[in-house]
Order: sequence, then structure tokens, then C-alpha cells
Amino acid sequence: MLETRSPSLVADAQTPATEARFTTSSGIEIKRLYGPDDVVAADWLTTKPGESPFVRGIHPEGYRKKLWTMRMYCGYGTPKETNKRFKYLISQGETGLSLAFDLPTQIGYDPDDPKAKGEVGKVGVSVSGFWDFERLMEGIDLKEVSLSMTINSTAFILYAFFYVLAEKRGLDPKMLRGTLQNDPLKEFIARGTYAYPPGPSLRLCADLVDFSLQHTPQVYPISISGYHIREAGATAVDELAFTLADATVYLDTLKARGHDLKSILPRLSFFFGVHNHMLEEIAKFRAARLLWARLLKERYGIVDASLAKLRFHAQTCGSTLTR
Repeated sequence: MLETRSPSLVADAQTPATEARFTTSSGIEIKRLYGPDDVVAADWLTTKPGESPFVRGIHPEGYRKKLWTMRMYCGYGTPKETNKRFKYLISQGETGLSLAFDLPTQIGYDPDDPKAKGEVGKVGVSVSGFWDFERLMEGIDLKEVSLSMTINSTAFILYAFFYVLAEKRGLDPKMLRGTLQNDPLKEFIARGTYAYPPGPSLRLCADLVDFSLQHTPQVYPISISGYHIREAGATAVDELAFTLADATVYLDTLKARGHDLKSILPRLSFFFGVHNHMLEEIAKFRAARLLWARLLKERYGIVDASLAKLRFHAQTCGSTLTR
């Protein structure tokens, strides 16, 4: 669980063991031994699950009452192949689908564009128009499943496909459930799959949130992501810092549009990575919830504990895996 970062431990067998230095993968130094004297007095240490600032979880019963939604992230080359996979997952009891798009779809290129050559269907499904999305979801009951779409610069287009499909099937879009990543800022920080400059990207993101709050109230219209930032080389501390900073930009933008943040906060979600150092990751998630509650109170005057629940999706970081 802990790794040694001192070269002398390997190079010099004469080095006393007491001089060994231990750090987490984020470079945070760890003492050899911890005891009662190391516990810092803090009012949140005595809180229970479901109590503000929710460092022990947002549900009083933890996940004993209801398991979290587990989504198998997938997007095969074609809509037909992905549809087949989705139907298999549903037959095995999955209630939440997670959709991966190829790079041309993510940044708005047609599959026959010369710039898309070699990338069509490579890291996700190719969706070049509504017809592809309709084929992708053929035979899948939109009332029974929630759909998570990992899409950012073109999120408003894929969301429109989702919305129109519901209308075409005679369903009220208000019953649609799911999550859109719709987090363009982290594309400029970590991934690079942006299609427009920061200003227009932020405007499109906010437009989608505006529309979704009115017409698809059960959809989370934005998932503010630290995962990709961590994968790009950030430490656990960096991951939280950039993610919460991005969150303030989105909230400031929506507030400037006249939104009451109290109506927006219940529809915000987050996305964090999970590395191998269990205790560091637990501390990171607890810190995220504590900092979120403080940020809402100090920056926006939000004191209602029910609005300070930081809901997040977590995913194993690929950089921690071995072949």
C-alpha cells in the first residue's frame, strides 16, 4: 500500500532503516507509525454517514440499503455492436449504461473526414448522426435504464439525440435518467478533445445545463471531472484542486445567468479517479466532500446541508494497471 521513494534504500545496504522515507504516489510523506497523538481535533471527525459535511458518505445507511449503480463502460466500433453489448449487460442485471464515443464523435468530425482517418470506432462507438444513436438504443427501454455519456465538446449534440429519441418514441423527456460529462474545462487541462475556444465551450456547456434543468430534470447535465486530470499526471491534491476550481467556474457562470444555485446543486455530479493507495484515496474523497461543503458556504453562502452533498462517480485509473 505504501511505496518507498528513497534510492538509498536500494543503493546503500548500510543505510539505517530508521532513515527510510515513505511517501504516497502523490509524494506525500508518511510516518513509519501513527498513534492516538497523531489525530487532529476536528468537528467532522465525530460525524456519522449522512451528516454534513458527509465525509463518511452521503447516505445514512451507507450502501447497505441500496447498492451504488455499477456501469460497464463500453462503446464498440459500430452502433449495432454496441447495442448488442448493451442488451447483454441489461440481461445480466445492469440498470445503468455507460457510453464511450470514438474521437471523431467526441470532437465533431464526420467519420469520412480525412482528419478522422484511423480513429473511427477505435476508442468508442462512432455516432455520425441521429440515425446512429437510434440504432445504438434500438430495443432498449429508456424508462428502465439510465444512460451515462462520456462526451464534452459535442455534448449538446448527443444530448439532443437522446432527447429527440424519447420524443420519437412518445416518451416524456422528463422521465429520462442519466449523466452527461459536459465538462469542457478539463479538456483544456488534461485531455485535449476540445472543439471550440474556452469561452464558447463554456457557453455551450451552460446552455445545455439551462435546457436540461427545465426539460430533463432527472438528468445530471454536468459531471465535473478530476479523473482525467489525475490520469494526466496530477497528484491527489492537484486532482481535487483543479476539479473544485472548475466547479466554481461553472457555478459562477450559471449564477451570472440568473440561476438560483440551490436549484442547480442537486443536479451536479463529480468524477474522480481511484489509485492503488487505499488510505490516500479514502482521505482524498473525504477531503473532497469537506472542501465542497466549505466552498459552498464561504463562496456562495450555501448553508443548507442537503445542498452540499458531493455526489461522485469513481473509476479505476488506467495508469495504475499492469499489462
